[in-house]
Amino acid sequence: MLLIHSPLPLKFRSNLPGIGAKMKTSAPGCTCGIALVLLSLLAVLHTTTAQKNDIDIYSLTVDSKVSSRFAHTVVTSRVVNKADVTQEATFQVELPKRAFITNFSMIIEGVTYPGNIKEKAAAQEQYSAAVARGESAGLIKATGRKMEQFQVSVNVAPSAKVTFELVYEELLKRHLGVYELLLKVQPQQLVRHLQMDIHIFEPQGISLLETESTFMTNELADALTISQNKTKAHIRFKPTLSQQKSPGQEDTVVNGNFIIRYDVNRTLSGGSIQIENGYFVHYFAPEGLPTIPKNVIFVIDKSGSMFGRKIQQTREALIKILDDLNPRDQFNLISFSGEATQWKPSLVAASAENVNQARSYVAGIQAQGGTDINEAMMMAVQLLTNANRQELLPAGSVSLIILLTDGDPTAGETNPTKIQKNVKEAIAGQYSLFCLGFGFDVSYAFLEKLALDNGGLARRIYEDSDSSLQLQDFYQEVANPLLTAVTFEYPSNAVEEVSQDNFRLLFKGSEIVVAGKLQDQSPDVLSAKVRGHLHMQNITFQMESSIAEKEGEFQSPKYIFHSFMERLWAYLTIQQLLEKMISASDAEKQALETRALNLSLQYSFVTPLTSMVVTKPEGKEQSEVAEKPLETENKHKQFQFGLPVSRFRTMGDTRSRITGSSYPDPFLTERGLRGPRPAGPLMKVSSNSGRHGPQGPPHSPLPPHLTYLGVRESLLPEVWLAPSTPDEMFRNVDLRTKARAPDTPSNTMTQRHQEMKPSGSSTGLSQSAKTDSPPAPIQAPSVILTLPGQSVSRLCVDIKHSQGPMNLLSDPDQGVEVTGQYETEKAQFSWIEVTLKNPQLQVRASPEHVVVTRNRRNSAYKWKETLFSVIPSLNMTMDKTGLLLLSSPGKVTIGLLPWDGPGAGLRLLLRDTDRFSSHVGGTLGQFYQDVLWGPPEAADDSRRTLSVQGRDYSATRVLKLDYQEGSPGTEISCWSVEL
Repeated sequence: MLLIHSPLPLKFRSNLPGIGAKMKTSAPGCTCGIALVLLSLLAVLHTTTAQKNDIDIYSLTVDSKVSSRFAHTVVTSRVVNKADVTQEATFQVELPKRAFITNFSMIIEGVTYPGNIKEKAAAQEQYSAAVARGESAGLIKATGRKMEQFQVSVNVAPSAKVTFELVYEELLKRHLGVYELLLKVQPQQLVRHLQMDIHIFEPQGISLLETESTFMTNELADALTISQNKTKAHIRFKPTLSQQKSPGQEDTVVNGNFIIRYDVNRTLSGGSIQIENGYFVHYFAPEGLPTIPKNVIFVIDKSGSMFGRKIQQTREALIKILDDLNPRDQFNLISFSGEATQWKPSLVAASAENVNQARSYVAGIQAQGGTDINEAMMMAVQLLTNANRQELLPAGSVSLIILLTDGDPTAGETNPTKIQKNVKEAIAGQYSLFCLGFGFDVSYAFLEKLALDNGGLARRIYEDSDSSLQLQDFYQEVANPLLTAVTFEYPSNAVEEVSQDNFRLLFKGSEIVVAGKLQDQSPDVLSAKVRGHLHMQNITFQMESSIAEKEGEFQSPKYIFHSFMERLWAYLTIQQLLEKMISASDAEKQALETRALNLSLQYSFVTPLTSMVVTKPEGKEQSEVAEKPLETENKHKQFQFGLPVSRFRTMGDTRSRITGSSYPDPFLTERGLRGPRPAGPLMKVSSNSGRHGPQGPPHSPLPPHLTYLGVRESLLPEVWLAPSTPDEMFRNVDLRTKARAPDTPSNTMTQRHQEMKPSGSSTGLSQSAKTDSPPAPIQAPSVILTLPGQSVSRLCVDIKHSQGPMNLLSDPDQGVEVTGQYETEKAQFSWIEVTLKNPQLQVRASPEHVVVTRNRRNSAYKWKETLFSVIPSLNMTMDKTGLLLLSSPGKVTIGLLPWDGPGAGLRLLLRDTDRFSSHVGGTLGQFYQDVLWGPPEAADDSRRTLSVQGRDYSATRVLKLDYQEGSPGTEISCWSVEL
């Protein structure tokens, strides 16, 4: 995020991204919480005006160079204070968590104020002084799943200019077959010179390039240019001022993520060795290897704290994961709370019968009781040990244990150190353990060490609507092991200071990276061997690379930053040293820390061992410190479903907080009042001051799992807040009147009928409007079809009979298939799934969100959030109305739309239907075959017969609601057919 703003006469601090205004306050200490909410809403409305009038960003550039997966990103912002008084400018950048900041500087009136990177202990004095003054000493904070925020504020004199520059670097990690470069841009105002340049250089050749944006629109798409050849790609985004403007306003629409995903060409030889300026990097991800059979045990926490949404999402994910098991795999399930229970007495084959039985078992898992992690883990290890002793584990197979828990051990053995020791001794290096920590209450440090001690890794699962997808994605990462016991060998007279060179497992879609330094007298050719175990045999990959030839590949200064490979080596080495420290003994830990610290200082990386001291022009006493946040630090308990909860501070110590539900959960038996239970999709600000609990007032529609927040009714009307994104918490709030029920298509249309005057084709409507009783609301059909080449342009199809999933349409020539589940009671689709063959992609839409699956990778998108994704042969876009369009050159465009009422559901749209082939079929596709219309009936010209593939349908001319341009819809006349 990039944000420059100036203060207003009120003080307002918020953790909500995109708000962030800071204002001085003189409010009395007795001000109540609701007044603060009101002030905060007003502050949001006025911040943009202050930004435009005072602190002006006249230039904002993002320059990212990716050379052999190593990204070097420079963010530069130039601002001027247009006010007659000194103003505070705040520079904010969101950067990936895996990135290390390497440089920051401010240039004020020609004087440079750099950030100095020091050992953390050496920066403690400045840090302590800043804390003592009540300032924020941590300039970096975690802001989400993948991002951290860097923020610095400085006073700017009238007419003065300031240049901010931040540099950060990261090694892009291959995840499920792609590398991802994530950039976030949120200037909060129009910028005269706004430009992003991304250069990618990959000597192996670029095999895939995709872009995705959460702010791009069709108008902004003209500002995006993408060029690519065999080894290079250039992505430029340079919008004009008019393109940045939101429709009818002076605000900017540039607000959100810009993502580049790509992959490189690979061969059966296993990888690529690249050399630059005396350093080498070896990438290893061989193609064409068969998957090794696996023995996997899922250990699932079902304690009381998993009650509700967590256990529901866990069940959903497990059922999907079970379906993805390979028939050659073996598996078992252990569920645990205060005691552990195994599904079967031993591992079973992943046959269709066993998988179906396991699905039934998973569907019945309920949450209650304590958390005995030790017993569950011992049971899992014993299952594998017994099977191994009885020679029931296939030769060459891989054994994995996957633990999912949301809490600390509270039953049985509760000492984390003792549990770690027990598990490590029991596993004894034979199996790999992967730990998934659900939410922020979990002790992530405990799980991380537990996993790293046993050849696996830990991952945090964020509480959100897509938690089940996060679980599925993690499983996909480890679902297809390709090699075990992977070791890299280089001639001893050729290389030195090599990073980690042995690895327990290589999974499909990932990549192993080894880097090192060439010796001064190294041979002209660098050779390498990679050894590993396949399913039933050993395998060796051999490579030779000419040093002079490889050095020549990195001579173009336009596409790379020089000596990048040395920095890549240092980055990789530091990351591996920090990871080894977690599971090292005390004696080993000191040596590892010393080396990691020295490298961090030598290469100016802000790591967990270093700090960056930023000195402001006012003097040394204004120094602030930037420190790297750790995933293991449990600092985010104020986050609900990945979203921060805003805090509103008054004078003195009086505070009011909008949070999720805070009532005690009767199922949290293992620890009593453990903490707030996550809120549902809505939060309410209403009357009944001081009451917090699961029930609202008698008239309130508040569901039982939501908190009722009490405030003084005289100060603020009832307001429903839907925090699917922070911005939406303050959108569409009417401060003048009581919140009204949203206009539904039915009541909107009824009102419209009553106001219509008699004229033309609306005679029937006007006569109806004159009656004492209101007319029946016009209904929206299930689907509106445009029939190309027909004299009748629109066909409204109503589905009256539906049993199970329907094949709505399929066209093998177009490479598209659409299925869906129609709920006749609600007259809505409960889900729609679109499967494309080129590119291979699946889109599954539900009323909650859209899930896109590509190359086993799931991406979830919420409705009515802007999306602009460019994939080879496919554009996927969604606008603020929620209209999702899948369009390809020369193919039919498929649209999906959420329907808010009456009854939540989905709608299907079809455009460019003249492109269907003669092989199209399905419930809806049949109408794009040979369609014959009979003549109008003599007695009633509003009735005709429609013949489709030998079947006759009765079609009636009626008025329907056209939803295709969004709610509330418009009236149209069409021929209605019931199926």
